[in-house]
Amino acid sequence: MEESKSNSKKKIIVFASGNGTNAINIYHYFRDNEEIEVSHILSNNKRSRVLRRAHDLGIKCIHFEKDDLYDSRTLIEVIKDINPSLIAFAGFLLKVPESFLAAFPDQIVNIHPSLLPKYGGEGMYGERVFRKTLKNKEKESGITIHYVNEEYDEGEIIAQFKIDLDSNEDLNSLEEKIHSLEYEHYPKVIEKLLF
Repeated sequence: MEESKSNSKKKIIVFASGNGTNAINIYHYFRDNEEIEVSHILSNNKRSRVLRRAHDLGIKCIHFEKDDLYDSRTLIEVIKDINPSLIAFAGFLLKVPESFLAAFPDQIVNIHPSLLPKYGGEGMYGERVFRKTLKNKEKESGITIHYVNEEYDEGEIIAQFKIDLDSNEDLNSLEEKIHSLEYEHYPKVIEKLLF
């Protein structure tokens, strides 16, 4: 009985390359949800903290090599077998090939720690974004949740959430503010996209 209930849930799979704080936050948000579950966490980095965290929580983990994403259809077939309703990127740093996008049209979303189009593009992630934001003395920052396309951070914007920045903002305070926004809003936006 439980098995069929689980099988009828909408599945989210999360891709992450590093610590996975957003990935684990999404898992916790949906942990007791009767309609949605984080079924798998995938990473291209076998030494990533996210895989250890996911394993400790009993989440199914898949490690894949970069070649699996770019040079074969193996990863696509694995994901098609899982049959997710949504693929969420949370600190996933690889550019996605067109073959992968074509296999999962309008099913892949990403979160970025700035108000795109500001501070997006190749190599712009995490601390690099925060440093640029501070260097340019921005009065506001925030997060952008967007669909993934073939260019870094250029997919259709789904939602943006802003915060005001203080004149004495530093790297730690900015990072903390951005993470708070991410943890609060990313799971809620994912939930809305699934209904």
